[in-house]
Amino acid sequence: MKNILVVEDSESTRSMMKTIIEDLGEEYHVFEAGTGFEALKILPAEDFSLIITDINMPDINGIELINFVKTTPQYKDIPMIIVSTERSEEDKKRGLALGAEAYITKPFRPEDFQEKIRLVLSS
Repeated sequence: MKNILVVEDSESTRSMMKTIIEDLGEEYHVFEAGTGFEALKILPAEDFSLIITDINMPDINGIELINFVKTTPQYKDIPMIIVSTERSEEDKKRGLALGAEAYITKPFRPEDFQEKIRLVLSS
């Protein structure tokens, strides 16, 4: 089982991402968090194979979440994908420099999203 945590403040976007991930197969189980703070509460509850996070969120944003995950010994090896409307090279570089494995800009094609997930989980 591959547990994936999707952290996204837009309920419709989160729901869409969950459906796209579940279409990859039964071995994928999606957990949802509407904020970075909610993600921090869910994180200790499961062993996650992947965290997918938005950048712009209320309370704890995606950059702060990545920083927390990558500097916490029990979570630092969990791969992370950023999904954001932020398209600047600076945003991408900052997210990848903190330790995210991939950066996807919204809107995205479902097959591109699935391919990026497969790629990150296979590396």
